[in-house]
Amino acid sequence: MDPLAGMDDSSTDDDNTSQTTEDDPQVPEHDPPPPPAQPAPPPSSQQPSRVQRPNYQLQHTLIGHTKSISAVKFSPDGTLLASCGAENTVKIWSPFTGELVRNLTGHTEGLSDIAWSTDSVYLASASDDKTIRIWEVDTGVTQKTLKGHSKWVFCLNYNHNSTLLVSGACDGDIRIWDTKKGGVLIHTINRRCLKTLHAHIDYVTAVHFNRDSSLIVSCSLDGQIQIWNTTNGQCLKTIVEGHDAIWYVVSRCFFESPVDLTTSPRPRISAFLIAQTYSQHVQFSPNSKYILSTAHDSAIRLWDYQTTRCLKTYTGHVNKKYCICACFSVTGGKWIVAGSEDHKVWLWDLQTREVVQVLEGHSDVVVAVATHPSKNMIASGSIDSDLAIRIWEDRTGTERG
Repeated sequence: MDPLAGMDDSSTDDDNTSQTTEDDPQVPEHDPPPPPAQPAPPPSSQQPSRVQRPNYQLQHTLIGHTKSISAVKFSPDGTLLASCGAENTVKIWSPFTGELVRNLTGHTEGLSDIAWSTDSVYLASASDDKTIRIWEVDTGVTQKTLKGHSKWVFCLNYNHNSTLLVSGACDGDIRIWDTKKGGVLIHTINRRCLKTLHAHIDYVTAVHFNRDSSLIVSCSLDGQIQIWNTTNGQCLKTIVEGHDAIWYVVSRCFFESPVDLTTSPRPRISAFLIAQTYSQHVQFSPNSKYILSTAHDSAIRLWDYQTTRCLKTYTGHVNKKYCICACFSVTGGKWIVAGSEDHKVWLWDLQTREVVQVLEGHSDVVVAVATHPSKNMIASGSIDSDLAIRIWEDRTGTERG
């Protein structure tokens, strides 16, 4: 079943453009006669909102990270939650009890991203030590260490059946790795990396496969969202959100204020970097028809990547400095979920773009969010003075079985 079935994509609401589409009504040659007058509603009457609203409540606060959190991810089977941050350790939690299950140790520098294999057996982690580790989660053992990136590995994702892993790094390259059952590599040591795409001229901040693994979407601090053919590495589409950005770099870990790259040498940094206005996180929708992107103009956009049209824009949160991810929630209602620099988690109705709930409880910037695969549950992670993961659950809504 298509989780985004019925979404209206016949018009764009891009704030900076006004387009006529094939779905726009035709203007008649002559003005039609005016419709009969309708009685005015009573002054006190108001149209009630027909938007379904969730009721997420805080269930658990997970404490254990000692440095800024960079990612939280539910396992595909929904039994575990993984998190990582500027320390060298991946943490595995029970989202239902809030208890720490185990630590995965082995990286020598901080981590920026993690990704589960589809069977929930393996977890891949991206580190500033320039490596990717693939862990067997139940044992905590590193099954493989993937080497090849020349700079800090920033983002990664498995494809739908975990036969491929894509990673992006601060050297601008995207690498496609051949895997089997999440962790065991098919080829010899000289063929671990199937393809290297010299994709961007700056840090790659997000990579994601579509549902059938034929496409990869990426975004970078070079200001571009790009769609790649997985097989031949050809760039098929490019979306540019802004042209007049002022470049800044902010580290979740080491910098308390932006560094202006127009006047300063590029520093050694860890975790997520930013560039004002430009996209900093991107992913395909669950049905792979759309792309969701975040940017430093405090706007989240839903794109039709075939036409490069912006279909929906979600606003209200604050996102001007940090790399903050957004994601889809389709277990009950259809929401867009994102963190915010105002220390909150924001939820929008996917169709109407209306803010349906704002979750308060963190005491610092919320940079990481994730939604449970089958339950109405959200995990959120924060930085610096908070360092907490919070589990939110809506126990009133209908869940997907």
